[in-house]
Amino acid sequence: MTANDDQRTPRASQAAQGAAAAVETLEAARAELAATTLPLAVPEVREARQWIRESLAQLDDYVIPRYRSLDAPLLAVVGGSTGAGKSTLVNALIGFPVTRAGAIRPTTRQPILLHHPLDAEWFEGQRILPGLDRIRGTVSSSPLPAHQAGAAPDAQAITSLVLVGHAAVPQGIALLDAPDVDSISDDNRRLAGQLLAAADLWVFVTTANRYADAVPWRLLLDAASRDITVAVVLDRVPAAAEEEVRTDLQAMLDRQGLAEAKLFVVPESALDGLGMLPEDSVIPLRHWLGALAADAAGRAEVARRTLNGAVKAVSVRLEGIAGAVAAQDAAAHDLRETSVVEYEQALSRILEATKDGALLRGEVLARWQDFVGTGEFFRALEQNIGRMRDRVGAFFRGEPAPAVKVETAIETGLQAVILDEAANAAENVDRRWRADAAGRELLGSDDLSGTSDGFDAKAAAAIRSWQEGLMEMIRTQGQGKRTQARWLSLGVNGLGAALMVVVFSMTAGLSGLEIGIAGGTAVVGQKLLEAVFGEDAVRRLAQQARDDLHTQCQRLLDDERERFLGRVEANNPGSGDELARFAHALRGLAGAA
Repeated sequence: MTANDDQRTPRASQAAQGAAAAVETLEAARAELAATTLPLAVPEVREARQWIRESLAQLDDYVIPRYRSLDAPLLAVVGGSTGAGKSTLVNALIGFPVTRAGAIRPTTRQPILLHHPLDAEWFEGQRILPGLDRIRGTVSSSPLPAHQAGAAPDAQAITSLVLVGHAAVPQGIALLDAPDVDSISDDNRRLAGQLLAAADLWVFVTTANRYADAVPWRLLLDAASRDITVAVVLDRVPAAAEEEVRTDLQAMLDRQGLAEAKLFVVPESALDGLGMLPEDSVIPLRHWLGALAADAAGRAEVARRTLNGAVKAVSVRLEGIAGAVAAQDAAAHDLRETSVVEYEQALSRILEATKDGALLRGEVLARWQDFVGTGEFFRALEQNIGRMRDRVGAFFRGEPAPAVKVETAIETGLQAVILDEAANAAENVDRRWRADAAGRELLGSDDLSGTSDGFDAKAAAAIRSWQEGLMEMIRTQGQGKRTQARWLSLGVNGLGAALMVVVFSMTAGLSGLEIGIAGGTAVVGQKLLEAVFGEDAVRRLAQQARDDLHTQCQRLLDDERERFLGRVEANNPGSGDELARFAHALRGLAGAA
């Protein structure tokens, strides 16, 4: 081993370690990108979704494969506008027709990759362009005219890459004849863009009368932004106009940041019987490609420069995608907040209706008065309130109106309030979501403006559960207390109904025991309970009953609200922080490439 070998080995080892670390970072970034969804219709979301597709394709087709194989041959993609003469140029570079050329468009559907036979291993696998199938092409022993050479245009085979090995292609570089960038076929245009994104260098073909067209220049400007090595071939240039056209195109390249692009001119010439250009028309380009293929350091510089630009382009897209995810997250937060606020307000209105005496009107009031008795009851109560403990039992002797009727009336009235407020909340959320593009997309054709199926039955069950819990509290409160047990034996349901009346009549909190609209009727319930349990115990029972009712109503409305929130959570875009972190990491990677 020489001294130079000793110096190169550590550098090579360091470069390999750096490449391995880069691949690990890139693969992690790719996984995060692939998991990124932009489900909400926010401004510019289509562009961001396109960035995701383009970035994934760039990483899969070029960036990660190139980092894994820094010493692989360069891939030169020959692209350009319809009818620019790309296939004719490729045939001229090889020396005989290997790819189809002709007047019928599009002529190139299956991209053809020409390589030196010794470079076959680099392209036969899925190292680059893994989404394209490989087809091994053959070269006819006797040259065919250009309009018959190569694969016949087959719309069904556009996802295939035809590999042709030939010694006329310099070892170290491969030529890929791509479809037209402005093809009438959408598939062809997409494939052309994909192939150009996978290239180490571009051989961009245009003509004397189309070099200023918009489509080619969009691609050339993209190449300039990514610092891709570009050779521009100005094809079919009349001799009389060559100087003028060359000068004008060179000035355009200079203005657009492509001053370093190589410019080759192919004079307008008659084709021979095989549809071939005169051999000397492409000699400058052939020599340039050959010299590049023979220069290992030059090839490495081209690959490094293009790779650096591609990684920077991906990092810029990642930043944009991270911003789009953040916008999605903000939109999701707004939709979520709309739902939360509307249902919180509905809960507040329900609870307000249960403590201002409103539920004691109408049927509830009538059933309660039936239960406790007529006006004689109230007169007796007012005359001798101090002896309530001794007399309350007398009001339960005989056959009073069933307390269950009070419970049923309360259940019916409370259910009506809950149903009404839940429906109002659903209608408000549905309306506000539909006024927002993101909300409209999440709702689609579903109508959530009313309560869910079976909600009325759920509400009734929740109220009954609350009433049963309230009765259980009364039983528990009276256990072990001989005097209170005597009153409990006279009617747990009656005491429960009394507690409900007290709960629904307190307007200023339990501490003040301020009576609402039920007036003397609520006094009866309150004093009846005090006669059994005492004032402090009644206060605690009423507070617990109110807390339990709050819990039951909260659960009901939370379930209803979930119809909306579930759609947000199922389409949760995340924060975009990880993408922003990877964008920063890729910027550093590009700077070190």
